[in-house]
Amino acid sequence: MSTTPRTHCRLDADGRITFRLRPPTAARPRLLLVLRPKKGGPEETTHTLDLEPHGDDGEFRAVLEPLPRLAEGRWDTYLLPGPATGRERLRPGLRDLRALVDGGPPDRPSPVAVRVPYATKDGFLAIRAWLRTAHAEAGPVDIADGTMTVRARLHGAVLSPSAEAVLRLRGAGDTLHAVPVRPARDGGFAFTVAYEDLTATGSRVWDVFLRPAADAPLTRVGRLLDDVADRKAVFVYPRVTVGGSAVRPYYTVDNDLAVEVTALG
Repeated sequence: MSTTPRTHCRLDADGRITFRLRPPTAARPRLLLVLRPKKGGPEETTHTLDLEPHGDDGEFRAVLEPLPRLAEGRWDTYLLPGPATGRERLRPGLRDLRALVDGGPPDRPSPVAVRVPYATKDGFLAIRAWLRTAHAEAGPVDIADGTMTVRARLHGAVLSPSAEAVLRLRGAGDTLHAVPVRPARDGGFAFTVAYEDLTATGSRVWDVFLRPAADAPLTRVGRLLDDVADRKAVFVYPRVTVGGSAVRPYYTVDNDLAVEVTALG
């Protein structure tokens, strides 16, 4: 059974994370962040923080500053108790994520960098990081009369009059379905997709993007700017039957918006 202490963390509005813990030894402890590699791959990206004494109660603190930005992915956290000791995975204590609840500043510059500390399924402390040149933050997703209407806001780029939402068939990058974007008074935008336009390909998945301008690269539509690290099982939308298919929007494991089409019968 692990004797590693619980690690408390607090994230501020600038993305700075302060970690607090009481390590079992005080021989130059450090905090190690490891970018989780793809399955079967080696660990290649790490970040080490010094743990400094704070007060006289045995508590140590480490601060992960906004810069340098963390690469996109999942970062596992470890305690390095001393120079010649092995690493121990950290378990989560209190996580103060109040700075994330309202989504932060209304317009974020490029690149859009997000960090969300969370507890893994097996009970350890990790950080979910996103780093994107631009990002379209999804808000409400309204489903009615065989359509899906998404309200969103663009960060890290400028929305032009020629902007359009683009659904791309997963596994077939040249199959696209574009719909116009309606600018909103609050600086956001909205678009509506008719489900019947997505059903001709059978059981497939469509990934949702925004093209901010006619000559601009596609920008992913997703929901990253709050305190939910894993949205897929939390935000669940109903399936709607359209012809011989069931259609539903959902969030992927990366919190990106997609639409699943399942042929019935």
